[in-house]
Formats: sequence, C-alpha cells, structure tokens
Amino acid sequence: MEYENNIPKRIDTILISAQHKNNVDINELRNDIKEKVIKSTIDSKYIDDNTKFYINPTGRFVIGGPLGDTGLTGRKIIVDTYGGYSKHGGGAFSGKDATKVDRSAAYMLRHIAKNIVANCYAQKCEIQIAYGIGMENPISIYVDTFGTNIISEEEIIKKIKKFDLTPNGIIKYLNLKNPIFTETTNYGHFGKENLPWEKIIKI
Repeated sequence: MEYENNIPKRIDTILISAQHKNNVDINELRNDIKEKVIKSTIDSKYIDDNTKFYINPTGRFVIGGPLGDTGLTGRKIIVDTYGGYSKHGGGAFSGKDATKVDRSAAYMLRHIAKNIVANCYAQKCEIQIAYGIGMENPISIYVDTFGTNIISEEEIIKKIKKFDLTPNGIIKYLNLKNPIFTETTNYGHFGKENLPWEKIIKI
C-alpha cells in the first residue's frame, strides 16, 4: 500500500500464496482468488493499471503446513531484537540459516537503518520490507523516520535500493556463510559492534 500523509493512496502490489489440493488447476485458482477474494475484499479505488498481482508466484503449492514448513519458530523473538520497541514481523532468527529472509534481511535492514542515522539523514529510522515466496527481490520497502529526516524519505528509499537486497546479495554483503552466529545466542542479535551488520559505512 502506498500512503500520502499517512492516508492510503493506492495499492502497488498484492501477494497471495494459497495452498491447494493436488487436483486443482493453478490458472483456475489464480483467477478465483483474484475474482472472489481480492475484488470482493479490496476497494477498487485503490487498484489501478499499475497494481501488480502475485498469486502463487512459484506455481503449485500442494505441500504446506507443518509437513512443508517445519522451521524453528523460536520463543525469544522480541528479546532478541529491540525488546518490543520496534515493530517486528514475527519471524525467528536463531535456528534459521541465512537464506531465510526472516533472519538475513532483518540483519541487513538493521545495518542500513543504523547507517541512515549514522550518516545524519535522520535521527531515527525504521525500515519495513516484504518478500514473496520464490521471489528474489523485495516487493515492498517502507521507511519511517518519525519526522526526524533531513532528506525526504523518498530519497532515503533510493539509497536503500542501492543495496542488493536479494537473499544471496545479503549473504555475500554480510558474509553470513561465516561461522559468526554463536555471538547471537545470548543477549540479542543487535548492538554488538563486531557483527557485520553493526558496521558504520558511508552511504
């Protein structure tokens, strides 16, 4: 959703990944979701010719639930981040490898937000990002500087987009294939200066 003065303006992207039975035709499923779910739920004034629709973008989605996604949920998610101070998507960090954006993208956005502040573009910065299953690039980037920005938030987003935010790009940039995660098992994942996402750089 795009906002103007905190008021919803238009929808840029709609993403739905729906599990289905093996005998379901994928094209029929996509059409049904668009016609019977999206159009009956979302006010048409927010949808225009440039709105992008991603319905099961990776194709068929037969195996799901606990059988298809038995990852480690984690029980100290907020303790590991900002103690409830910043909004959190709910995806655990510990126990997941760096190909999972729940972990790697959170590290990368911490790095970028910290450096937006360190480079004096804002005094406070929170970044929200969204990925779609099977889609390498993020489908949404949102920035909130809580009115402390020196340059426009649109300019800040342009600076964010200069970073490679694909899972592979993040892994390479932060060297997440190195055995560095031991330090994250105690006292949180942020604020430890020797971790790569805490490094101060010139943006």
